[in-house]
Amino acid sequence: MTASVDGLVSGLNTSSMIASLMQVEAAPQTKLKTKVETAQNAVASYQSVNAKLKATKSAAEDVASLGSWRALTATSSSSTVTATATGGLTGMSGGATFDVTSVARSQATVLTADDTSAEGIYPASITIQPGSWAKDANGDNQFTAVGNPVTITVDEPRTAAKLTTAVNAQSATLGIRATVVNTSGTAGVVQFTSMKSGAANGFEISGLENTGSGGASPTTTAGQDAVLTMNPGTASEYKVNSTTNTFSALMPGVTLTVTKEEKNVTVNAASDTSAIAGKMQALVDAANASLAEIKSQTAYDLDTKKGSPLTGDFTVRQMNAALLSMVSNGLSYDKTSKDANGVESTSTIDFGSLNQLGISLTKEGTLSFDATEFNKAYSDNPSKVQEAGMAFGAKVRKLTDTQTNAVTAVITGRKSEIDSLNDQIDNWDVRLAAKKEALQRQYTALETSLGKLKDQGSWLSGQLAGLS
Repeated sequence: MTASVDGLVSGLNTSSMIASLMQVEAAPQTKLKTKVETAQNAVASYQSVNAKLKATKSAAEDVASLGSWRALTATSSSSTVTATATGGLTGMSGGATFDVTSVARSQATVLTADDTSAEGIYPASITIQPGSWAKDANGDNQFTAVGNPVTITVDEPRTAAKLTTAVNAQSATLGIRATVVNTSGTAGVVQFTSMKSGAANGFEISGLENTGSGGASPTTTAGQDAVLTMNPGTASEYKVNSTTNTFSALMPGVTLTVTKEEKNVTVNAASDTSAIAGKMQALVDAANASLAEIKSQTAYDLDTKKGSPLTGDFTVRQMNAALLSMVSNGLSYDKTSKDANGVESTSTIDFGSLNQLGISLTKEGTLSFDATEFNKAYSDNPSKVQEAGMAFGAKVRKLTDTQTNAVTAVITGRKSEIDSLNDQIDNWDVRLAAKKEALQRQYTALETSLGKLKDQGSWLSGQLAGLS
């Protein structure tokens, strides 16, 4: 870049003059930068509005979901039976009475040992046969082999530790864990335990007969299922088994966990109206947040005569009116039903004022929700309120989806505009740099020319002085 000779001859502040001229030259670029800043502020405001609208859409989806309306509360008459409401699409109100006939347990086979560190008292190999347990007519446990037996080699020296190590090496295949437990000094037991509870996860060990304390053989506590006897003592009595102590398919939307045998347990599941009301309140809160954000981003201050980033934006301003009109105009929706022959038909349901759902408009232009009114209406006619509530949620979801799509399109357009403006600004950088260099050359040349003229003037003055 050419450097200017700043007023060496002329005495002019050429650097300052060039800077002033460049400000004039850069005026179009400055306007572009202002446009970029304005557009960026608008994009940030659009994004803020869009975030609130998306939150409203999400809350509306919850209200429109059947799973939300099947929220349950579950209670149990017994402290040893835990009832947990899982809800979801399968959730249904109801009750059940049963006896906890048995609780689930894993099989345990125990071999006593006078000295767990003794060597050579166990066989070179044992055989483990997988199988299942079932009670016979007398109530005694009977083992039935299932699948092929597995032979396990016990390494020398054949101690209790070597025995358990050999079994545990194949625990992933056998589903059995072996441990040595010292009960007193070196005396103890070798215990084999099924890694899963239930009657189907049984096993039988061959080869350890007469190897325990005093020639004892292993003793076994059979694995068993948890069993519930439903409707005990009635003609409709039946049993439900579980390999664990958890029953998840007994009552739709409710999971039971038992810990002890007990009679006459009653479990009830009822609609969780407070949870449903909470979903409605969340929708109203989200809608109010959207209304407030739109109002803030489109506001105009009459005193300062200053607007907000989206003041005058019709696309955003009309969103408030659309949300409020949806409430003030009441609710109507299409319902599809089938007749006895399976033929579908659609009819329009005129539900009327949303006050019936506890939703109303305030004088400040916001939504209000009365949980007491909602709970009363739901208690009086659950199916009607559920159908209307889901329809309202679906309408709000559809509206906010349309609105977020519109705002997203505007944001995309504004970002493209910003990219274009930034390209123009970059082009101006090149033009301005060239202009500045040209001015510097021009003023440098001026100073040089003035310097030459000054030298010539001095020479002429000297010549004239010599003639006189």
